[in-house]
Amino acid sequence: MESSTLEVDRLKTLVEINALINSSYSDINALLVYILESAMRLVECESSSLLLLDKDSSILRFKVALGPAGPKVMNIPVDINTSIAGWVVSNNKSLIVNDVQSDVRFSSVVQCQTGYKSENMIAVPIRVNGDSIGVIELLNKDKGQKFINSDLEILELLSIQVSVAYQNADKFLLAQNEIRVLQNTIASGFQYHSFIANSPVMLDLIKIVDEIAKNNSSVLILGESGVGKELFAEQLHLKSSRSQMPFVRVNCAALSPQLLESELFGHVKGAFTNAVSDRVGRFEAANGGTIFLDEIGELPLDLQVKLLRVIQSKSFEKVGSNKTLFVDVRIVAATNRDLDAMVQEGLFRKDLYYRLNVLPLYIPPLRNRKEDIEPLASFFCNKFSVETKKNFTGFSDDALRLLHSYYWPGNVRELENTIERACVLGKPPLIKVEDFRLFASQESAVSAESAEDSVDSSYPTGDRTLKTAVNRFKKKYITKILNETSWNQTKACKILGIQRTYVSRLLNELNIRDDRT
Repeated sequence: MESSTLEVDRLKTLVEINALINSSYSDINALLVYILESAMRLVECESSSLLLLDKDSSILRFKVALGPAGPKVMNIPVDINTSIAGWVVSNNKSLIVNDVQSDVRFSSVVQCQTGYKSENMIAVPIRVNGDSIGVIELLNKDKGQKFINSDLEILELLSIQVSVAYQNADKFLLAQNEIRVLQNTIASGFQYHSFIANSPVMLDLIKIVDEIAKNNSSVLILGESGVGKELFAEQLHLKSSRSQMPFVRVNCAALSPQLLESELFGHVKGAFTNAVSDRVGRFEAANGGTIFLDEIGELPLDLQVKLLRVIQSKSFEKVGSNKTLFVDVRIVAATNRDLDAMVQEGLFRKDLYYRLNVLPLYIPPLRNRKEDIEPLASFFCNKFSVETKKNFTGFSDDALRLLHSYYWPGNVRELENTIERACVLGKPPLIKVEDFRLFASQESAVSAESAEDSVDSSYPTGDRTLKTAVNRFKKKYITKILNETSWNQTKACKILGIQRTYVSRLLNELNIRDDRT
């Protein structure tokens, strides 16, 4: 190609790319393909590729690959520390290598897996705000020629266009995400729950959440049904750097296994009956943000495998597709089930459990944090007073005593339903005992009183420290619950409101033995 013709072609290509950059934000992949095709035409070579850096894993991943081996390389990761492309990104410098096979930085991983041999190459970093985020490669100059400096100049100009395209596309996608978050909010009817807490244990948990929110590790929230696990998931998202990105909720127990797979990962048209169009899954919708997997203990074993892969490689395929998608999502899971026991019984994968249980949070039941009962009840009273158009100002003294003495097996959710019922049935200005319709309240109060009386009233004249008294009570009370459950530790831990592993530890520490004959 003559010099003047090359200059005209180069100028024409740059003008065309600039026009596309200003009109194709929504189709960044098509724009990148066009830029790489232009590079191959101007430089006259066989292959081209664009790789982006995954900072969390120090791996380069192919975003676009053109040429004979293009489709084969897309799922091959490239180590930044042992490759020419990695050297370019790490050093933020362009490079011409006209004898690839003898270069000490060359990695044969891609070559071995595709059978495509690299003879020579030219590589240029993609820079955003001066930092290298990826690399453009051109491979194998036509007719056995070598790459020269004018080729490098062309590719560096095109890499600037790629950088501009990425920055514009990021702004466009951010605006799209903000719109999607608002649409999800409108569709679900709410954004985030109010967080009400006054007890020391809950305030301590919020401090822990403040620290956990700073990183991207998986979080497993444990606790009985109705304790507020979803509220903690929301706080983790709101206090994180992902707070402006989507927060996507999924109830793993609400759908059949077949529908749940499509809900989580999406599907392509024709993947199954009634799949009349492509569907975006929850993981794809949550890209850049947080996904909350409630009732994770109900996830079928085959989907547990797929979820494990998302955690490990941040990749998955839609149902009916072989195209791998990559996502950046923080996973927060929750369950009221004993996952330790499920792992032992083969109902939950051990490797997935360890991956999810990086940062565990245990939310205590409402009966163990009674300081929260009155502020929660007042919040619900105000809420339902507005909804029922009744001017309730609070609770009678007897009603407050009942709220504090009741066992609350359904936790905060039961408290909310109870206050709503009282507002519907009661008459202002005060909610009274009879408005609650808690028919088990008397039995609950008696049970609580019996628990208090179960501590021995007489103690030995020796060790009368508080620690000894508490341990004596623990041993007697835990033994009582175990006898009631026929020494079924899983049932006992649910009644006691503690983890099964903690029950096992207490059995050893307090020397509790099954003396049944």
